[in-house]
Amino acid sequence: MDLKIKDVAELLNVSETTIRRWLTEGKIPAYRLHHQYRFSRIEIENWMMSFKMSKEQLQGQRKKKASVGAWPHSYGLYQALSRGGVYNSIEASTKEEVIRKTMDKVALELKVDPAVMTDLLLDRENLMATGLNNGIAVPHTRDYLHKGATDVVSCVCLRRPLSWGSLDGKDVHTLFFLFATDDKRHLQLLAKIAHLSSSEDFIDFVSTKNPTQEMLLDYVKQWETQAAVR
Repeated sequence: MDLKIKDVAELLNVSETTIRRWLTEGKIPAYRLHHQYRFSRIEIENWMMSFKMSKEQLQGQRKKKASVGAWPHSYGLYQALSRGGVYNSIEASTKEEVIRKTMDKVALELKVDPAVMTDLLLDRENLMATGLNNGIAVPHTRDYLHKGATDVVSCVCLRRPLSWGSLDGKDVHTLFFLFATDDKRHLQLLAKIAHLSSSEDFIDFVSTKNPTQEMLLDYVKQWETQAAVR
């Protein structure tokens, strides 16, 4: 999927001017097509997973205490979590065990074979670990788009943190399994979760509160509401 400058600016919640500056500085991957910049969905995903978003952008998010700008699909993460659910105190000692246990729980909602989906998710982890920073990971696969009417995100809170190959070297305590209905929504949700993983307030919330589904949905809804009124 080819993205334009406008698309990437919306995904990352920055101005088109900022994207152009990053292009000039060589900070974001792109290619030229008919004298215009285009962005590969896979390259932008890898770039976000590598947490190469601007430090000034992330610092701005911290100062706003998880406030965001005018995100497209303002309540997309809230709605996806409503479908996918929250699973607390999951006991596991390996990546594979976490993924298999989660797929056994959400396969019915996704209408997929849990074993097949587990293999796809593990293939993605072998290609590139999906750990972000601050104990957050976003397991997903490039080879599956959800056939349902809405995106699905399942949050899993581990009983004990687990090594996940994250960029900052920290063990993971919270995972957001991401199943989007199309490529663009996949990137939008991934960008939102990446922003949340940079929020000290959110990290404290998920790592110490052991939130129920109601608590997490309330938090995310308030976070996304701030975007809707900006």
